[in-house]
Amino acid sequence: MTKPAVTKQTKTTPYDVAEQLRTPQEMAAYLDAWLEEAPDDASGIARALGDIARAKGMTQVAKDAGLSRESLYRALSADGNPSFATVLKVARALGVKLHAQAA
Repeated sequence: MTKPAVTKQTKTTPYDVAEQLRTPQEMAAYLDAWLEEAPDDASGIARALGDIARAKGMTQVAKDAGLSRESLYRALSADGNPSFATVLKVARALGVKLHAQAA
């Protein structure tokens, strides 16, 4: 009688882009990539801001933006629909600038 083959199980962990955003330059480049590659994806851009906010620390970003932590999470979630005023407050709190250029 032969023993069943033992298979190694690979352990995976979810990828979190916020863990990769370590410098202000990386954060700005990430947001710029979203603005460039998916300019019509408002929820994706809001999620990108949320990723950057998580990288910097949601509590501090919420405080700097003058928002509650809960409302910041809600606004920048996959289902969030932040106002443009909120986007501007968050961008300022994150230390990133939105730029316009001719299309």
